[in-house]
Amino acid sequence: MSGIIIRISGSLVVARGLANARMFDLVLVGKHKLMGEIIKIKDEDIFIQVYEETMGICVGEEVISTQLPLSVELGPGLISSIYDGVQRPLPTLEKLSGSFIDRGIRAPGLSREVHWHFVPQVNKGDLVEPGDILGEVQEKGFIHYILVPVGVSGRIEEIKEGEFSVEEPIAKIQLPITNYQLPITMLQRWPVRIARPVREKLPPQIPLLTGQRVLDSFFPIAKGGTAIIPGGFGTGKTVLEQTLAKFCDCELIVYIGCGERGNEMTSVLTEFPHLKDPRTGKALMDRTILIANTSNMPVAAREASIYVGVTLAEYYRDMGYDVAVMADSTSRWAEALREISSRLEEMPSEEGYPPYLASRLSSFYERSGRAVCLGKDKRSGSVTIMGAVSPPGGDFSEPVTQSSLRISGAFWALDTGLAHRRHFPAINWLISYTLYQERLSDWFKDKVSTDWHDLINAISSLLQKEIEIQKVAQVVGIEALPAEERLILESCGMVREIFLQQNAFDRIDGYSSLKRQEAILKILLEFFKAQDLWLKKDRPLEEILEHPVKEQLAHLRELEDKEFYQEVEKIKESLVK
Repeated sequence: MSGIIIRISGSLVVARGLANARMFDLVLVGKHKLMGEIIKIKDEDIFIQVYEETMGICVGEEVISTQLPLSVELGPGLISSIYDGVQRPLPTLEKLSGSFIDRGIRAPGLSREVHWHFVPQVNKGDLVEPGDILGEVQEKGFIHYILVPVGVSGRIEEIKEGEFSVEEPIAKIQLPITNYQLPITMLQRWPVRIARPVREKLPPQIPLLTGQRVLDSFFPIAKGGTAIIPGGFGTGKTVLEQTLAKFCDCELIVYIGCGERGNEMTSVLTEFPHLKDPRTGKALMDRTILIANTSNMPVAAREASIYVGVTLAEYYRDMGYDVAVMADSTSRWAEALREISSRLEEMPSEEGYPPYLASRLSSFYERSGRAVCLGKDKRSGSVTIMGAVSPPGGDFSEPVTQSSLRISGAFWALDTGLAHRRHFPAINWLISYTLYQERLSDWFKDKVSTDWHDLINAISSLLQKEIEIQKVAQVVGIEALPAEERLILESCGMVREIFLQQNAFDRIDGYSSLKRQEAILKILLEFFKAQDLWLKKDRPLEEILEHPVKEQLAHLRELEDKEFYQEVEKIKESLVK
């Protein structure tokens, strides 16, 4: 199937003569055979977004339809890979064309040369259905399950153990009715814009632990949940997402650099291979898939990159793994959507974004969730999506932030003022929120402490009182405040410095377990109660404010676990005295 180009506008190409053209079909454009996707059909005109630079392409050149949607290759070899926005492996492209990628160059997402040792888990004659485990291979320390493809069921006619490439048949399944023996390989393809099916969606009742005190305690997210991280320039969105990728308790990470500056993506690409995974002690890249689509790459591929990333995450979820998707940033993705929409001459909505911005964001975030996967063994896995948002000027009222707010379950708002004061993570505890707190309450009661939420509520109430007192202090001055209110201000300062603030680059403080978090909260509240008691006994305020225990509390974050708990017990004893 082929047609000819009749108009070119940046990354948008309009063609005619493509018979049986369908939405989202992949096409090859011009003499360079540039990869593109059909995004609009109007009468005989076929509108194509091209994923590469269109300079030099001329009207009248040929457009060839593949009759297939944009799909990703799924199979062993994905982990540790670095792809562009349409799953072209960047290291392979560098070998083929050098540091600057030539137009029209293509490479398969999975290597055809590598052989994997396949071990069957079913026998000849067994009946299988979609999602059943045929066998397994070892991939970067993970068990990579080879599943029966979606839509395939029947009887195993042949299956063998051995060394295979992803394209070599490992089994044959006799299909019902036709009796055709379908060859099964380790390579599967899946269209990126269609969510992979599951047997059943499960409620979000297990927290995704991040090791970040302000998140795990005040604004937790559930496995299979969604969170957005909006913040202005310099507030630490990228560092926070990298920290979450390093410490969150998911087996696999899919990190999507969507329209980010080249230097930021370079730091990810160079640092991740050298970072040690605190869970396994191996390199962090051994459980990470990176998708790098920087701001200088073609804008159309940026729009596809987040769908590629979430499809890879769904594939590993179907094996029963918990996967976290980091999208940095969805604002750059929305800008790509806006540019494509303007070239289509669609009616713009607020700030030039297309009217369907919210629905496109929804279609991405709704692919998160914890689910029972297809297959007889009813294994479960999850996809958790955390998307950074870069509102211009830190204005949270702009369309991308507001549309994301209506969809996400957790809102981690980064504050420019906190960042300027070097308070990181710069999460504003007054405007951030989570919708998962109630659903996760039983888990925290069972696994952490029965009074966990009482601790959180006590600290939250204290921080809220601080705001009210500060308003009065701005008028009358701190010295004119009653001793009780000055004590509250001092206590809230300690909460910020000891608990809410955290050094992502510190070997000890970078990750804080729930047990440590609980211990810090309890000892802080005990100290605050002791201060109130001392004040009621007419102890001088200045003496209370300069109590030596404060310095001991301030250094708790720097201590290893053994010394940490010993110091907590010493502080408790000194408070009793």
